[in-house]
Amino acid sequence: MKLDTAPTADFSDEQKRYLEGFMSGLQVGRVGRAFAAGGAPAAAASAPSEPTGPDAAALKAQDKVTASGKKLADQEKFKRELHPFDGYERLKDQARNNANPTPADNFRWRYYGIFWVAPAQTSYMARLRIPNGILKHWQMSGLADLAEAYGGGYTHVTTRANFQIREIEPKNAVALIEGIQDIGLCSRGSGADNIRNVTGTPTAGIDPQELLDTRPYAREWHYHILNDRSLYGLPRKFNVAFDGAGRVAVLEETNDIAFSAVEVKDGFGVDAGVWFRLGIGGITGHRDFAKYSDIVVRPEDATAVADAIVRVFIEHGDRTNRTKARLKYVLDNMGHDQFLKLVEERLKKPFARVPADAIAPRPSFDRMAHIGAHRQKQAGLNWVGVALPVGKLTCEQMRGIGKIAQDLGDGDIRLTVWQNFLISGVRDDNVALVTAAVEKLGLATEVSNVRAGLIACTGNAGCKFAASDTKRHAAAIGDWCDERVKLDTPLNIHLTGCHHSCAQHFISDIGLIAAKVPGATEEDTVEGYHLFTGGGFGPDADIGQEVYHDVKAEDAPRLVEGLLKAYLANRASPEETFLTFSRRHDGEALRKLAGAEATA
Repeated sequence: MKLDTAPTADFSDEQKRYLEGFMSGLQVGRVGRAFAAGGAPAAAASAPSEPTGPDAAALKAQDKVTASGKKLADQEKFKRELHPFDGYERLKDQARNNANPTPADNFRWRYYGIFWVAPAQTSYMARLRIPNGILKHWQMSGLADLAEAYGGGYTHVTTRANFQIREIEPKNAVALIEGIQDIGLCSRGSGADNIRNVTGTPTAGIDPQELLDTRPYAREWHYHILNDRSLYGLPRKFNVAFDGAGRVAVLEETNDIAFSAVEVKDGFGVDAGVWFRLGIGGITGHRDFAKYSDIVVRPEDATAVADAIVRVFIEHGDRTNRTKARLKYVLDNMGHDQFLKLVEERLKKPFARVPADAIAPRPSFDRMAHIGAHRQKQAGLNWVGVALPVGKLTCEQMRGIGKIAQDLGDGDIRLTVWQNFLISGVRDDNVALVTAAVEKLGLATEVSNVRAGLIACTGNAGCKFAASDTKRHAAAIGDWCDERVKLDTPLNIHLTGCHHSCAQHFISDIGLIAAKVPGATEEDTVEGYHLFTGGGFGPDADIGQEVYHDVKAEDAPRLVEGLLKAYLANRASPEETFLTFSRRHDGEALRKLAGAEATA
């Protein structure tokens, strides 16, 4: 029987792809039947050629899954049917018609940095790429114009030192994406199965204690990603962070790849000086930090090492189960040593390794260095950290900050993973003026210890995954505790809306993860949280312990108040931190102490 593969009518591109796949499937079926009958396939029925081009590694990984008899996750099928970067005209067509995306296209368009967030909001959210979290004053003003023209008139600073623009109608999606590029930024690859925004020390280049300026390394990796399509074939999202040992923590150990600047002492077989210590596999939403071995990386080799790690991940990551598709699970299954051996093979050289005593002690973080005025390494200059109400900025505030940075700073705005930003290059005699100007915008450079460390994800007001309105509830906790507790030590309170843990509740002094909890009756549920204490980062890295389960959102402020008062009344000394105090007690003991304060 002759099979005519030529189309007999004017079909759409999607219909043509169906016909091509249909005929390929029939051909494969004929080959299989020939083998089953003991015959050999004809020359015309030879196996399909091996994938080539920039998508080849990802396609081969998918083929390996299907050849083993397993099923690809839907998202893998979406990528195979139409690679997102081949669908821009389709996105433009949807914009012309103000059409909502299909589920498959909702996933694809995240490769352009836009996320359809219905039913929370019937609109797109856009996320950017800002390497090292640093942008210029005119870019800040430009983003304000874009958020006003195409979004809801505000932005959110995220926990990856990034911006989100929300409430974008489908008709405005392409205009926004292209407008972001017009001002020298981009949103490409900031969502879905891609390497996300590259974070780095926010005080890079200006910090008196830093070992290394992370900006050139974050920038190199950023552009390396943007200009190599083969790095967009990951099985799941991927995070990379560069820490230069400055005063403001980057939380690099929560990333898939952590490059931590360290000083290697002389006499240990490698050149003395500043290297990156390599950590891999961080994903604190799954209760794991990046694990460090004895590997150190020359800073100039960081991009090559990261590239090799990502490519091994592309080859071996799980493409059937999205919940087990992150790098952590490759490492769990394969073991760190075997994984790193594959990375070395790809690099074609062994890693440099040093014992723990070869590394000098790193400078300590300052948990309040992201708020208020702090001296730079440059004489007579300062950075000024501005606190935000759970990360939110109006367009008017953005333009005002841009103007302040232009007139009174060096023109840079430096976002942090603590949902706020710094204005750098402020002369000593202008610090007071900057503070006053910031206050005119309704913001502040000095806040309480409670508010300085108060972080919340978007919550169910703008995210379909969230179970509670985290930003509103975080503000309520701040308002309640500020009036009732005079805290004299830094503290972090993080509220996250779902298991994705964008606000990283597990590593906070007090962390709350949203849940639907019992209401007035057993059948009734209301917004609420499970509450954890004792999480930490850096040298104190650990996952918090659950203290309260099924807390109604309305009760959270009082419970946090009780914990803080219990700490102040029962700490071993004024120097004991809340972290140390909470780790000295189990959940039952903390509940009793907090309960005693509530009834006192």
